[in-house]
Amino acid sequence: MEVKNYILGDWVSGEGTEVTFHHAIHGEEIGQCSSKGLDYQQILKYGRDKGSTALRKMTFQQRGEMLKSLALYLHKRKDQFYQLSTATGATKIDSWIDIEGGIGNLFANASLRKQFPDLPYHVDGQAAPLSKNGTFIGHHIMVPRRGVAVHINAFNFPIWGMLEKIAVNFMAGVAAVVKPSEYTSFLTAAMVEEIIKSKILPEGSLQLIPGLGRGILDHIDHRDVVTFTGSAATGKLLKSHPNILEHSIPFNMEADSLNACVLGEDAIPGTAEFDLFVKEVHKEITVKTGQKCTAIRRILVPEKSIDDVQKALIERLQKTIIGNPDNKEVRMGALATKIQVERVKENVALLMQSQEKVYGDLNELELVDASLDKGCFISPILFRNEDPFLKDVVHHVEAFGPVSTLIPYKNLDEAVAIVEMGKGSLVTSMVTNDDQLAKSFVSEAAHMNGRILILNERCAKESTGHGSPMPLLTHGGPGRAGGGEEMGGVRGIKHYLQRTAVQGHPETITRITEQFQVGGNQPKATPHVFRKHFEELQVGETVFTHKHTVSEADIVNFANVSGDNFYAHMDATSLDGTIFEQRVAHGYFILSKAAGLFVDPAKGPVLLNYGIEECRFVKPVYPGATIGVKFTVKEKIDQKKKDEEDIAKGIVKFLVDVYDETDETVAIATILTMVKKIDQSY
Repeated sequence: MEVKNYILGDWVSGEGTEVTFHHAIHGEEIGQCSSKGLDYQQILKYGRDKGSTALRKMTFQQRGEMLKSLALYLHKRKDQFYQLSTATGATKIDSWIDIEGGIGNLFANASLRKQFPDLPYHVDGQAAPLSKNGTFIGHHIMVPRRGVAVHINAFNFPIWGMLEKIAVNFMAGVAAVVKPSEYTSFLTAAMVEEIIKSKILPEGSLQLIPGLGRGILDHIDHRDVVTFTGSAATGKLLKSHPNILEHSIPFNMEADSLNACVLGEDAIPGTAEFDLFVKEVHKEITVKTGQKCTAIRRILVPEKSIDDVQKALIERLQKTIIGNPDNKEVRMGALATKIQVERVKENVALLMQSQEKVYGDLNELELVDASLDKGCFISPILFRNEDPFLKDVVHHVEAFGPVSTLIPYKNLDEAVAIVEMGKGSLVTSMVTNDDQLAKSFVSEAAHMNGRILILNERCAKESTGHGSPMPLLTHGGPGRAGGGEEMGGVRGIKHYLQRTAVQGHPETITRITEQFQVGGNQPKATPHVFRKHFEELQVGETVFTHKHTVSEADIVNFANVSGDNFYAHMDATSLDGTIFEQRVAHGYFILSKAAGLFVDPAKGPVLLNYGIEECRFVKPVYPGATIGVKFTVKEKIDQKKKDEEDIAKGIVKFLVDVYDETDETVAIATILTMVKKIDQSY
């Protein structure tokens, strides 16, 4: 099997053979790949000119729908990747994390479209007033970078590692060139082949370099973004590449991480948390054969409990069936390559120089339906380090396999100090049912961790566990962990956008952002906005309502209906020492009355009101005050029909500006409505 490069719209062979693939379980040769001789300058240009150009013309809503379609397409075809995944040494659960976890990233990022405007670029934050009379304001927009995202990925998650990254840059409107680890790129290529077959992505959006990729960074420039997942040593070399330094190219790195799991002092033997701790640590040693950037390398246990933890953990390790994942009884597979086996053994030897090995044997291992000679198998190794401050190699050397070290601690401060000795981690977990203890630990340890999991019986059934980064949360970490951020919801997408301040008249900024800015033109809506379909509404057009004079009867009646008898509304004798001069109208009465003023009640294109944003009551309204409403089209967001039976519609945000007889705003809010389209075809 030759794994070809997908570049310039075609599958292309490289010169000769750079890497030969071997089955991690059986050892036989299964294929080869090469990227030698490729024209990286043209590959990057093709991605910029073809892929990125097409993507950035799409709105965020369209990109999100594209990702959703791709996720659905791949989910229907997921089973075909499992058997090929076995060749990387993966068990069924290992493959599930890689394959379905990767596809899940597409779904999660697709859902983020709801947090972006219906534009090719993002309008970020709130407008900034820059002048006394309001004729000059500033705003920020975030536009797609005009280059490509070059992703250099690790061997351990051939599918997830790619999908979690490209989901983010596609949402931003940027094409990708993916260079997976050459050793497991055959699985990445299988996924890319299916993606290309789908024809869901614009041509040029995704290119694949399964070989060594030497020279790919020689042609990047200021428009591009580079990400790297792998060892800190390799990451530092790449980060110092002359092109990256010369052009100030964003470089996101996820590197080594000596992650820790801390057993809380309250979690003594016999508690649910003690059992959870042992189970979680065992899982992180054996799942993916410990080949996870988030795996637990340091097991921190109160001195009084370390013997109990050691005993319980060894009992679990002894029961772990290792071998061929095709056997349903097997719970731990192989490392990805013989190269990895040797690297793990070298690091185990370093760790063994100053630590006691309490479980495991590198030379002997009982296997099911597999051979130690042919496959890439290794025994789980458990160390114990009684003096982590003196014997500190455990805080410097990561054996990227099923290897971890038990470490005792005296108190919380010492536990935090030991965690910090890892010099920055992707994730640290604490297993405790003591929320105050959890708070104290988080406040002290967060600065050196990208993520902290607090695990206890209350969340265990639904917890995704120590080793599972989530697409909507940050994946990355400070210091040794690389200092980068992969994913992170909206924040992750913004890594591929350029933030630019735009200054001008409110009307100009309204047109640029397609969001109404205070001070912009507010032409009178004719007819009423509730008589107009989605396509007919224009940002800025406004309904100016008739007025209403608030009475004490209004206040009393609203209190009777709502049950809100707060003293400020109902007891004029209790206002001493407050900001109120007399009984004040309920804020929610003002908003409700505003709705009564701006609503056109007859049936029309408006289907429903489904939410309120940014509601503020900014000035007290007393009996005798006269209020009116300026009801303005603030923003329009298109929606795609869910199915043929669905109503074609869009979301319209209206600014509700309630003002009094002095023309001062007393309340302001944004309401969200669903508005029917004229065109029901899409």
